[in-house]
Amino acid sequence: MKAIFTYVSILLVSISVFAEISTTEKKALEKLYKATNGPKWTNTWNLKSSPTTWYGVEIKDDKVVSLKLMNNNLLGTLPNELGDLTNLVEINFFRNYISGSLPSTIGNLKSLTHLNIAFNQMSGTLPETVGNATNLKSIELHMNRFNGQLPSSIGTLSGLETLSLFNNEIEGEIPSSYYQLKALKVLLLSSNKLVGALSPDVANLSSLENLSLFENKMEGQVPLDLEKLRNLKEMNLSYNMFNGLVSRNLAKLDTLNMTMINEQGVATTLKISIDKNSAYAADE
Repeated sequence: MKAIFTYVSILLVSISVFAEISTTEKKALEKLYKATNGPKWTNTWNLKSSPTTWYGVEIKDDKVVSLKLMNNNLLGTLPNELGDLTNLVEINFFRNYISGSLPSTIGNLKSLTHLNIAFNQMSGTLPETVGNATNLKSIELHMNRFNGQLPSSIGTLSGLETLSLFNNEIEGEIPSSYYQLKALKVLLLSSNKLVGALSPDVANLSSLENLSLFENKMEGQVPLDLEKLRNLKEMNLSYNMFNGLVSRNLAKLDTLNMTMINEQGVATTLKISIDKNSAYAADE
């Protein structure tokens, strides 16, 4: 009986060790490796060995569920085949040298919850298809060179908690759909080229804890509806072209006390009302 038990145990271990992902997923990983100069990675892969041994690849039930290749000297572009890894829950390519655009096939990743490609050299417009990755909770693409306008489809990601796109070259206005992200806790859009007004609908972001629009070209009245965000702990709206009165509460919340750039390019602080009630009256 003991011999049978031992044999079964060895058999199960062997099955686990030699478990294999699908051909499609394996080819997608190989394409990623070749497209980002895999032989020069800090922690490289032996393509002749099983993907279960490859650095940063997590496999569950014969499916690739996570890619964690942070600080690993990836150099090159992300292949369209990344979208073939349809069981991915997490992508973390933080701090590498990845260039090129974000593949539109990212929308194929219906199970993806965390996307982090921050501190790279990516460019181009963010694809609207990102909104098809309906389970996303965190998008971190800051410190890149993305341009064009914000995809309105991101506003359909009802479970999104973090949207971090600061230090890019993104233009245009904040899409109205973003003001419906009730689960959003962190919205970081600073140091871009955003224009237009901040809508009073910002009050809909009831879970928001951190808001940064620092150093853009936004204008108009700072919506006093921001005071309705009871969970808001950090905010920076400075170095835009906002105008009008602000309440003392909002001025205190802004780390630079509402310092704006006027039409002459001179730094100036917004006028602060005696109390928030008078500011509300001025807004009305």
